[in-house]
Amino acid sequence: MKIRAKKSLGQNFLVDKNILKKISNLVNLEDNIEIVEIGPGSGYLTEYLLKKKPKKIYVIEKDENLVEILSKKFEENIEIINSDILKFVDNKIFKQNTIIFGNLPYNISSQILVKFIINKNDFKFKKLVFMFQKEMADRILAKVNSKNYSRLSILTNWKFDVKKIIDIKSNSFSPKPRVDSTLLTFTPKKIIYKFKNPNNLEIITNIFFNQRRKKIKKPINQIFRGNEKIISKLKLNLDLRPQNVDFDTYFDLTVEFEKLTN
Repeated sequence: MKIRAKKSLGQNFLVDKNILKKISNLVNLEDNIEIVEIGPGSGYLTEYLLKKKPKKIYVIEKDENLVEILSKKFEENIEIINSDILKFVDNKIFKQNTIIFGNLPYNISSQILVKFIINKNDFKFKKLVFMFQKEMADRILAKVNSKNYSRLSILTNWKFDVKKIIDIKSNSFSPKPRVDSTLLTFTPKKIIYKFKNPNNLEIITNIFFNQRRKKIKKPINQIFRGNEKIISKLKLNLDLRPQNVDFDTYFDLTVEFEKLTN
């Protein structure tokens, strides 16, 4: 069956053998690893991952045509799940020794990452190995006071230690996208801020970064109605802008917000 990438699904298949090998080498066999691959396409990376002889490989693929190709190509060597990852809720395949790989469609990459950050389905995993449009990766990696600092920077830093592995040129893909990509790994932090509902961090950062060019006095008043005790407790400088407020302050703001909404 001829493989045709679907624009509607954001399909750009990674075909560069050197990059595929580099990605597969991120698997450490000593850890009795199981692998979940999101959006395997026709299985270019899957082939390299199988060579690492993991305990098990699951692939989650939405495109029924690609499911048929994968089934014929790999037979019983992998377990194929025909599902949309954004709607996938079964956590049985996610364990502490699971590494999750994904060449993520650009149009939904942030949604997929946030799914694993908020993690309503209680997915367990050792590490995420995700590929993003380079511009998106720059926002994920951004630190306070930088132009790329964003909601996604804060959400990601709350849950993960992030490491940049490599930038990947557009000609490593078929069809060739208009932009370059970046491969990142995400390792869950052992200690994180505890929220009653992680969605509240999304709410707080959304309010602030919807007005990222404005001083934080406006969102502070919107959320806390000018509560001087909170402003004093968190030592907030109301003349700062959202990109000048560090990670921990956003986490503290979320905790205070949750106290008010009890």
